[in-house]
Amino acid sequence: MTTGTERCGMVAIVGRPNVGKSTLLNHLLGQKISITSRKPQTTRHRILGVSTHGEVQIVYVDTPGLHQGEGKAINRAMNRAALGAVRDVDLVLMVVDRLQWLESDEQVLAAVRAADKPVLLIINKTDQIEHKDALLPHIAALQEKCPFAAIVPVSALKGHNLEALEREIAQLLPQAPHLFPPDQITDRSERFMVAEIIREKLMRQLGEELPYANAVQIEEFRQEGRTIHIGALILVEKAGQKAIVIGRGGARLKLVGAEARMDMERLLGNKVMLKLWVKVKSGWSDDELALKSVGYQDEG
Repeated sequence: MTTGTERCGMVAIVGRPNVGKSTLLNHLLGQKISITSRKPQTTRHRILGVSTHGEVQIVYVDTPGLHQGEGKAINRAMNRAALGAVRDVDLVLMVVDRLQWLESDEQVLAAVRAADKPVLLIINKTDQIEHKDALLPHIAALQEKCPFAAIVPVSALKGHNLEALEREIAQLLPQAPHLFPPDQITDRSERFMVAEIIREKLMRQLGEELPYANAVQIEEFRQEGRTIHIGALILVEKAGQKAIVIGRGGARLKLVGAEARMDMERLLGNKVMLKLWVKVKSGWSDDELALKSVGYQDEG
């Protein structure tokens, strides 16, 4: 039952790749639901994260970084997801990296302004700014670009100034009944979450060795007593990439599996038996049907 003083709204987190959007979402929620790595393009799907504090419920949409040019089908799908998120929300958080303002930031701002939504500008990674006295002039210059609802400097990784950010968000949300129970933090299934965990470990382990032509498909997810049995298929585009993922004597795949299993057990609260396979599926990242087969729905 709504009290009449409840606030609730959809909030999109947008920005060019690798400015810290997923890290920001995870820290606002107090729990990891969106995967992170130092490589851009880590986030491929819209992730719904729900934060409920008393009368205020914030429903966050994490988006892929917007990409210049359409490129492969996977990049088109990611751009559709990002732009679709902006159209459907009450408020936009645009995240930028420290004192940087690139042409790609300008393009994101243009897309956001076209959606005609209130925009909070988040200057992230402020803990890494060497000359702090440069921050206020930078904020003043950014205020000239757009009538932002507010400009909030934060460090998502360190948790700096996030409470102030949440207060700004809450003030801009409409009065509306909550959409989710207070203990729910995401709309994604456990199968989706474990696939994302595996993909994160692949990203972290492989660094620059493997392009983004990899995906994870959950083939088995069943519970026996207090043990959950999970079988996952890792898709790559070339035989050489398969060898990189497996590693010498299977060592790398075993390490990915061990790290993923620990995160899964924390997420699911049960013992996990994890089996991983690697399969070559040539051209999957530029094939619209293949993308849908591994979970890339058109969300635009």
